[in-house]
Amino acid sequence: MEPLRIGLIGYGGAGRGIHARLARETGQEVVAVVTRHRGDQVRADWPDARVLPDVEALLAEAGLDLVVVASPTGEHAAHVRAALEADVPVLADKPLATTRVQAAGLVRLAQERGGRLTVFQNRRWDPEQLTLKGLLDAGTLGRVHRFERRWERYRPEPQRRWKEEDPVSGGLLLDLGTHLVDSAVQLFGPVRRVHAELRALTTPAPDDVFLALEHAPDDDGHHVVSHLWAGGLVGAPGPRTRVLGERGAYLVTSFEGEPTPFAVLDDAQEAGRRPGEPVHEGWLVRGAERTPVPRAAGGHGDLYRALQAWLRADGPRPVDPADAVATARVLDAARVAAETGVAQLLG
Repeated sequence: MEPLRIGLIGYGGAGRGIHARLARETGQEVVAVVTRHRGDQVRADWPDARVLPDVEALLAEAGLDLVVVASPTGEHAAHVRAALEADVPVLADKPLATTRVQAAGLVRLAQERGGRLTVFQNRRWDPEQLTLKGLLDAGTLGRVHRFERRWERYRPEPQRRWKEEDPVSGGLLLDLGTHLVDSAVQLFGPVRRVHAELRALTTPAPDDVFLALEHAPDDDGHHVVSHLWAGGLVGAPGPRTRVLGERGAYLVTSFEGEPTPFAVLDDAQEAGRRPGEPVHEGWLVRGAERTPVPRAAGGHGDLYRALQAWLRADGPRPVDPADAVATARVLDAARVAAETGVAQLLG
């Protein structure tokens, strides 16, 4: 399949560290990059790519198959809108926008322009998420009543970037919270009630986040409750994921090398793993009984392969941008709930 010719807006942690890396991994071609200060990095990584001063110059380029918006979150809405109005397909890094109103406006515009918009919810392709989905689909846990996921770090000296400094478009609610909510909704369905606690402990933007989500009930009236944490001042992070069901629990003790006291369980398992035995992702737990669960195949590169199939071979869109609107609605409600102390009902 012919590689995608990609125009990339932003070449920082997201643009270079994630999108350019995945483009290279999957055989795509970055042909133009908008960046203010990282031109030398672009030229070193992609010698044939054009370094451009602004989005207007990028959209004047001929032959782009895709624009990837990896600029700071507060600029997403303007950059996505400009690309859509130029009739170029768009992959927007998450979150699509800072509010539901902004996100919904972009989705409407995309529909008017042929629907060529998707969102980089790459955590749907995490082996962690895929492994858990496989357990749920197989009914291994029985009826689930609680989902917990933590994205916690110990950074008493925070980095000084827009993500930490901008109280409107920065902070962990919009950053990690977007992933956490999307993961919960993908597994357990729409949210009907939101409770939240948000604090800024070491930065102007929120760095201590707790969300309690009540998902819509099934036909029998049963519903799942999701408890989601994101924190930057957590001396004892984890466990990463815990799912409680009537037939047992699923436990993920560590995630992406983040230090946690629970990692000793994984370390012991890996130290004793026999040749040919699959790598485990988590644990099926019933009281004192603990059984390793093999890791599902997959990774973030699969999102870029899905992008290529979507744009080259009429494959399905990787992520429906309407999902980003639903997530933004939950995050908007979380802000209100945290400010008022009153849980918010979503119709």
